[in-house]
Amino acid sequence: MSRDSDQPHRTALNRRAAVFLAVAALLGAALAVLTPRTADADTVGQGSYTTKAPGPLPSGCADLSTNPRHWVTANAPSGAVPTNDWWSSILWKRTNCAYGEPLFAQPLGFRAQSGGLGFSYSTKPAISGGAKGVGEYHFNYQEDFVAGVSGLAAPEVKVDDWSDWTVSPYLSDGAHTLRATIGSGLPFAYFRATGGDARIKAASDATVDVWSRSGSTIGYTINGHDYVAFAPTGATWTVDGSTFTSSLAGKDYFSVAVLPTTPSTPAADRAALADEYAKYAHNHVTGTAVSYRYDEADSTVTTTYRLTTTAREGTGTGTVAALLPHQWRHLAGGTPLPQKYVSSRGPLKVLTGITSFTTSMVFHGVLPEVPAVADGSGADAATLQNYLNAEKADPTRQQSDDTYWTGKGLGRAARLAEIADQTGNKEVRDAALSAIRSKLTDWFTASQDKTGHLFYYDDKWGTLIGYPASYGSDQELNDHHFHYGYFVAAAATLAKFDPTWADASHYGGMVDLLIRDANNYDRTDKRFPYLRDFDIYSGHDWASGHGSFAAGNNQESSSEGMNFDNALIQWGIATGNKAVRDAGIYMYTTQAAAIQDYWFDTEDQIYPSDFPHKEVGMVWSNGGAYSTWFSSAPEQIQGINLLPVTGGHLYLGSDPAYVKANYKEMLDQSGKTQPSIWTDIWYEYLALGDGDAALAAFRANNSFTSEEGESKAHTFHWIRNLAALGTVDTRVTADNPLASVFVKDGARTYVASNVLSEDATVHFSDGTTVQVPAGRTVASGALDWSGGSAAGGTPPSPTPTTSPTDSPSPTPTETSSPTPTPTGTASSPTLYPQSDGTLASTSGSAGSATVASADGVNHDGTPYKPYTLKADGLNLKYDGGALTFDLAVDAKQVVGNAVQLQVSYDCTGDGDFERVETYRYFATDPLNGWEHYTEKAGLASASGTACDLKGGTVQAKVWSALGNSDNLLGTGGLSVLRLPYT
Repeated sequence: MSRDSDQPHRTALNRRAAVFLAVAALLGAALAVLTPRTADADTVGQGSYTTKAPGPLPSGCADLSTNPRHWVTANAPSGAVPTNDWWSSILWKRTNCAYGEPLFAQPLGFRAQSGGLGFSYSTKPAISGGAKGVGEYHFNYQEDFVAGVSGLAAPEVKVDDWSDWTVSPYLSDGAHTLRATIGSGLPFAYFRATGGDARIKAASDATVDVWSRSGSTIGYTINGHDYVAFAPTGATWTVDGSTFTSSLAGKDYFSVAVLPTTPSTPAADRAALADEYAKYAHNHVTGTAVSYRYDEADSTVTTTYRLTTTAREGTGTGTVAALLPHQWRHLAGGTPLPQKYVSSRGPLKVLTGITSFTTSMVFHGVLPEVPAVADGSGADAATLQNYLNAEKADPTRQQSDDTYWTGKGLGRAARLAEIADQTGNKEVRDAALSAIRSKLTDWFTASQDKTGHLFYYDDKWGTLIGYPASYGSDQELNDHHFHYGYFVAAAATLAKFDPTWADASHYGGMVDLLIRDANNYDRTDKRFPYLRDFDIYSGHDWASGHGSFAAGNNQESSSEGMNFDNALIQWGIATGNKAVRDAGIYMYTTQAAAIQDYWFDTEDQIYPSDFPHKEVGMVWSNGGAYSTWFSSAPEQIQGINLLPVTGGHLYLGSDPAYVKANYKEMLDQSGKTQPSIWTDIWYEYLALGDGDAALAAFRANNSFTSEEGESKAHTFHWIRNLAALGTVDTRVTADNPLASVFVKDGARTYVASNVLSEDATVHFSDGTTVQVPAGRTVASGALDWSGGSAAGGTPPSPTPTTSPTDSPSPTPTETSSPTPTPTGTASSPTLYPQSDGTLASTSGSAGSATVASADGVNHDGTPYKPYTLKADGLNLKYDGGALTFDLAVDAKQVVGNAVQLQVSYDCTGDGDFERVETYRYFATDPLNGWEHYTEKAGLASASGTACDLKGGTVQAKVWSALGNSDNLLGTGGLSVLRLPYT
């Protein structure tokens, strides 16, 4: 239970306290026979939902069950009200019934009150707990001042408007009004005021210093934080102690901004920042919107964040935005200011004069399941089949009869169906699919007498609630993406084998309603809020519907959020719905980046330096906590962000070194040598970092009780095959969403799945191509395997076999295993370091080269005994971009080493380098295993001008910048340079 609240709000699972319930017998085929509809039920194809609530409805301080717009003005947008947002507590009040709780927008925090809107720029975290056990950090709301209107005494706050990441709180007492617009990533707050002077009143215990007062602008420091307030041209500010007022020269607008300064910032720099911000002070942000595009060819997600402004003076349009780490790491264009904001999400970088910014992220692909590449004969194969056969009688075994635990059971059965199909166990496959069909059909059918196993649509809240509900999914609208993600994922598996069941005229429409409820991908559909659970600017989901906590909103199980995103990808592909597929890919890719920063801090740049953990169980709006709502066990605090383990969770293995370090912390925190809770989840996670170690652990300790959504069959299958495949290789992408690459001992295996009715050719970014027959999953390369179907075969009873024209997955024919086809050329912009000192256009065999020691001297920026690589005779055109690279480096167990890269371009091959780029060094860790030195280290220096290469030469030097020992550089396919050339 979090220290911020002791109410049983569900953002995770009270597993330890739950009592196992007997599971009802599987429903028969008769469930497909629909009961008559009534006035209280609406049909969707052959499915239906009720419009008469069979259980509790959302509630709060007011009678929100009948009027969720109680705290919404008449000016607010029509349609469903948003929930699960960073600002939800002022729209849906649960505790402070007049004004709600603090709102954390990054970098600013706000709190509505009778006299106006309070401001907090918290730069010093409060950290509790020690190196072991529960601990958390929070940048708590600490009020610097209140911006308002003289005489304002508003009895409550309402919401006058909202957009994708802004909200407009509205305060009025009848004679005075204050309307603010605040938003995520906005250093400005914009105000419209009537009935009195604009007023800024410092907190009673605050230290105030006015450092600039020039006409309509006043600069001031409160509690060490620098602010600037901007009144209309011609207005002035009056200072009376710690209170500033302005008549606004008869106008009704002003704005206040916090500057990205520190107490040590020189006064001249502070003044320059104030002047820069002044350019945009009256370009009020009046709307925000996101758009995204998935490019299959290069597997990238391009996201554009647009800000609409209204000029209160002049004709300006530009504004200021503070980017979160998951955004600025992937920024496509634009140069941030050198100054940064402090926040609970780490350093925020600032763009000025913009109306939009764009990020570009790589989507690394998902799979229906890891392929069965391990030996299909012998004792292990027999063990797997025994595990599968043991599940035949009850594939969906579930703990409780509600939406969450039903979903967990459906997810469990989906994994069994995928594995059984891959390994030829049709009886277990059909039993699992029949159980999935039976349960989904039951839940997707409403009738007059039915009070459970159905969904209710509330047109006032714009939400679909499943009953029996659990963990506040009804009264608080918590966790819909958690619960429904399991339903959609199981439906996606069923759709591959029984496409008729999944079409819109049967039950596909009900699946689509669940998707739209949790994260509506269609802006034009006003039945549900747009992307309800997904915070567009923060890049991840929020679990609480109301968000009414002193620390803002929260979420612990980021991996269950990713389960929903992956489910959309799988369902969209299986049913041919690209809008759903692309929405899933957008959220999946964005959230994967956010998780690496905010839940795992893999770059060690987000958590406060004194916070002792490598992972938080829960992310709060203003911080993070090494805790859960349900357990203090380290296996569950860290493990809640690992489950369920599926082919859509390979992102957890993008950094194998972090996997091993995180696993070690779990053991250190628990004081154990093996996990004793959720043992299977942890072994499966370890397999993403070290499959051989995970398999050895499983063989030595496989008598554990499976986690409620797991089975021994899936655990053994996952670990055994990852031990053969190796780790996820994020350096190679594919032009198909259902694809992934693994590497072991330098050798790659390419995996692709094809659930459609036509054969597919999948192209990988290193030049490899793989042919994938219809309805098959194929592995090619170091391990060849074509024995598993992604779908197809005879649909299991009781569903009749569909005709080939109806099914996207006909019965496949056996084909020989395809082999990789390199397509590199002599003038390729993609170059692979080789052990002979060349840069080759094809990867070649994996190997290593020795990078000589720095001999204990600092050689930062100057090559010293470099390992030099060259490619000659290149004919390439500069495309205006920047070099990207991924060098595999290893210092073994040596402490204090660092490697550095310099790349030089000779335009014509005459021996003179026209462009030289030196990158910041990369500090290696003292652990065995390859690390990734990439362009993210940053450019340290550059000289000369980029040029087209006409018979040109590219030279790369890798040397030891620090240390007393040699380093290793991975060669062949282990390392790559991608030149900004075509």
